[in-house]
Amino acid sequence: MRIVVCIKQIPNPDALGAVLRIDETARVAVLPPAHPLVISPFDEQALEAALRIRDRLGAAVKTTAVTLGPESARTALKQALALGADDAVHLIDTAFDGADGYVVAHALARAIRKLGDVDLILAGRQAADWDAGVVGLGIAEILGLPSVSFARAIEVTDAALLVERVLQDGFEQVASPLPAVVTVSNELGEARKPNLRETMRAARKPVTAWSAADLGMDAQALRPRRTLERLFIPQKSGRCEMIAGASGAERGARLARCLIESRSVQVE
Repeated sequence: MRIVVCIKQIPNPDALGAVLRIDETARVAVLPPAHPLVISPFDEQALEAALRIRDRLGAAVKTTAVTLGPESARTALKQALALGADDAVHLIDTAFDGADGYVVAHALARAIRKLGDVDLILAGRQAADWDAGVVGLGIAEILGLPSVSFARAIEVTDAALLVERVLQDGFEQVASPLPAVVTVSNELGEARKPNLRETMRAARKPVTAWSAADLGMDAQALRPRRTLERLFIPQKSGRCEMIAGASGAERGARLARCLIESRSVQVE
């Protein structure tokens, strides 16, 4: 059985704080040169889901980590290998610069086709930078595969897939044939940490690099479909007004009057 896990390298969301700056003219986020880059946390959990399946089914399961990004993204692949992935594929090409979710989904789908005989494709429910959540299910649409989103548990038995997925008010179980695409949610639980054995082995695990030409992507396939109208940090403001009164009833009446005057409530 072969599992492909799609991962993305992003700026560490826990370390952004006040260092994030937006160039509104260029419509890009500007970070300090030394800002740490990490695997998107949801993608870490997708990899954890793949490794749990291998823990249950044994060495017959092979896990491949795939990412699209610049040279720095190789660090994310090395981390995935240190966590236990068997090999990795790096989609790297300046032609991918400025790629949106549409282009990324098509590139990943072509890479998965090129790998051949893939039984299960896992991805995070969304990337923790843009939070769009379209690439995983986009891959399913492009490849014509069934998909299940927001998974918190995945079980594979006899070429079938059983997924417990998160709903707004509970959980549901979904059965699907293989191959399939599943996006993994944070309810899966904490991802494992690299151990010394896998970290040492990671240096010897293969990382294959493919360009846009290797995937057969021409200028039309590389053309982003998203139009970014504006990128900015919202300005937050607040105002506090103390309601005085000799009694609770008086303060309540004054509060009600203020709400009516500010049109926060309607009186019928």
